[in-house]
Amino acid sequence: MANATDHLWMHFTRMASYSAGEVPTIVRGEGAYVWDTQGRRYLDGLAGLFVVNAGHGRTELAEAAARQAGELAYFPLWSYAHPRAIELAERIAALTPGDLNRVFFTTGGAESVEAAWKLARAYFRRTGRPAKYKVVSRHIAYHGTSMGALSITGLPELRRDFEPLVPGGIKVPNTNFYRAPEHGDDPEAFGRWAAEEIRRAIEREGPETVAAVFLEPVQNSGGCFPPPPGYLSRVREICDEHDVLLVSDEVICSWGRLGEYFGAVRYGYQPDIITTAKGITSGYAPLGAMIADDRLMEPFLTETGVFAHGVTFGGHPVSCAVALANLEVLARDDLIGHVRANEATFRATLERLHELPIVGDIRGDGYFYGIELVKDKTTKETFDETDSERLLRDFLSPALFHSGLYCRADDRGDPVVQLAPPLIAGPEQFDEMEQILRAVLTEAWSRL
Repeated sequence: MANATDHLWMHFTRMASYSAGEVPTIVRGEGAYVWDTQGRRYLDGLAGLFVVNAGHGRTELAEAAARQAGELAYFPLWSYAHPRAIELAERIAALTPGDLNRVFFTTGGAESVEAAWKLARAYFRRTGRPAKYKVVSRHIAYHGTSMGALSITGLPELRRDFEPLVPGGIKVPNTNFYRAPEHGDDPEAFGRWAAEEIRRAIEREGPETVAAVFLEPVQNSGGCFPPPPGYLSRVREICDEHDVLLVSDEVICSWGRLGEYFGAVRYGYQPDIITTAKGITSGYAPLGAMIADDRLMEPFLTETGVFAHGVTFGGHPVSCAVALANLEVLARDDLIGHVRANEATFRATLERLHELPIVGDIRGDGYFYGIELVKDKTTKETFDETDSERLLRDFLSPALFHSGLYCRADDRGDPVVQLAPPLIAGPEQFDEMEQILRAVLTEAWSRL
């Protein structure tokens, strides 16, 4: 719409880029597709923003919201409860691994991450270890943009305008095996090294000062870094050895994205806290959660105990009702089983792009992939800032969109194209993605 730039301040957007043009405006969705104001159809290759797991146009989710709004539109969880929050917390606790039975609702991912760091600090303070406040996280990792979550985020360009941030954020190497030549073809050795970097960071800082390690099961920023074999189990051991909490940031990786309800289940490790959001409602209403181990709540169960944290719309009745309906859809349609049944086909379809000279690496799991772009496949030479500006921002992103594929061309690390379609997608959509990517990436290479 022509007047979008007059009043609407879009997120992470170069507003000047629309100074002389119309902002693309999406008005409708159905299944794995969305339509704009001109009636053009696009394959949603990013599930909105890793969100619309159940697909667009689910009337049962919209109807669940309407029913709840007609019954109880809003009431806070501040010293009171409402039925949908109780039901949803019980449902979530039944799905989480181990003793992760305490569900603290938020409205999104950054709030969940913020709550997890605050809980870690409060827990250690109340158990006689007030010096434990620091957090270890990985380079290039994204954990949110509120001031606490941004301090955990490992993207310098996102942090620069807002420094000084909350003290205590420590960064360690991520698990980008493609950019780890010293480990050759041995991912297990790389995993051991990467885990030991966490141990070394904790010991440098002093274990008595470190509260938590925050890791995504598959790191998003940088282009989908899966965990090397043995990495997450070793990190769990290191956290136990140093009395540090392990937080699994599953804002993206939960609710079927990796073929399980939680990424921790997919990779077989036990976190102390899971943070989640996005796919919990498939985007039909805003909701997030911090899910904590029973023992972390114990210090707050005394007669005067309270976790002095909360948000107005956390656990909103309408959002909880939508989440319950969404979980019913995931179970009824076996969307998690659908991901497991089709993930090998998805991978194989994307692997066909390896024959293109611009494609260096294809990595990911489940329905969550990154395609890293390079100038030279043999040397793995990447693009400089000028190339990235010309290739990704000026050509690749608009070209993919105009060709009918909504996805993300991202250079927060090395340049990548990210793909995370709705969980309802299948071979037909995989082929469509591959064909569009092949044509656009071939054109991109010819422009270099």
